[in-house]
Amino acid sequence: MSSVRLVGALRRAALVVACAASAAFAGPNPPPSHPPQAVNPQQQQPAHVDAQGKRIPKVQIAILLDNSGSMEGLINQARTEIWKVVNEFATAKQNGVRPRLELALYEYGDGVVRLQSFTTELDRVSEKLFGMSVHGGDEYCGQVIQTAVNDLEWSGDPDDLKLIYIAGNEPFTQGPVKPAAAIEAAKHKGITVNPISCGGDDATWRAGSVVAGGDYLVIDHNSVVAQVAAPQDAEIARLGQQLNKTYLGYGAQGAASQARQAAEDKKAAAASPSAAITRSVSKGSAQYDNSGWDLVDGTTRGGVKVEKLADDQLPAEMKGMDEQQKKDFVAQKAKERAQIQQKIQELGKQRKAYLAEEAAKAPAPAPATLDAAMVGSARKRAAEKSFSFE
Repeated sequence: MSSVRLVGALRRAALVVACAASAAFAGPNPPPSHPPQAVNPQQQQPAHVDAQGKRIPKVQIAILLDNSGSMEGLINQARTEIWKVVNEFATAKQNGVRPRLELALYEYGDGVVRLQSFTTELDRVSEKLFGMSVHGGDEYCGQVIQTAVNDLEWSGDPDDLKLIYIAGNEPFTQGPVKPAAAIEAAKHKGITVNPISCGGDDATWRAGSVVAGGDYLVIDHNSVVAQVAAPQDAEIARLGQQLNKTYLGYGAQGAASQARQAAEDKKAAAASPSAAITRSVSKGSAQYDNSGWDLVDGTTRGGVKVEKLADDQLPAEMKGMDEQQKKDFVAQKAKERAQIQQKIQELGKQRKAYLAEEAAKAPAPAPATLDAAMVGSARKRAAEKSFSFE
């Protein structure tokens, strides 16, 4: 066959694949079990506000991971590199205000399982990631997107950033729910779906991104993220441990949540030295919010009145204190934390600059991995919502 005829044949084959992908998206679809409701501008949920009544923008990111047998590398990347995404939004602002970051996590392959609903307690997300295992078989992208759209408490504020990242390697069109129907429901709520094809280009995943108006991302899910030691690492690690001593667990979940914090530190360090450092940098940022169990965050962000808490709701070191002693003790811990976090953030900026310089010296660019794909995409989508980054 001549080269001209061969090229023509290849083009026709590509067209057939593209048409098949489009047909799969456009095909009939059973009605969802929970039909999406239209967002009435007059009945939108109130925006999140601070103690002074000032609007705090939200960044909501739902991560949907294929847990089939070939996805162990993907899950490992998510475990060790999720903190890079958190750190990216630590410097973000919308109209001069730092956003509230909420993450949610789903696995799909052996059915659809919500591992974590939207939360600012990022240790819970880390815990669920380290608890994941590969065991799936039927990767139904449309079904998991539909579930995330319908089940999660998405913001009704059109100025908030709402993203879904779905990663996998089987055809995007598999399963009883057509991706187009799930994606349209997402768009109706102002959610952008971003497909991440693992292992190489795939026409069905590319077609999904076109329907969604999101980013089409291709990663090497089996690549191990390069470990580059930086001069700041040892001090960041030391400060990260010192930071833990400023936390004061209160209420029914206080002790368990504080233990979770320490456990996730150990898991990150065991999984990857750099993961432990990026996690420590995250803990030094405003996005590491534990208002639900920590008295320092609870009093400064969550409206908790420490003087009103009974002894059985307080950590051991605060039992028996009078109202003023309680206030003074929490204020001192808040001061210590702010000083430590400032040092971590300064070192984190120096470390980021150092790693960028080292990456520029590399003979070839690093393989595309989950963290890099999500960070680049999220920054672009955030810019569309008038977010800026330092």
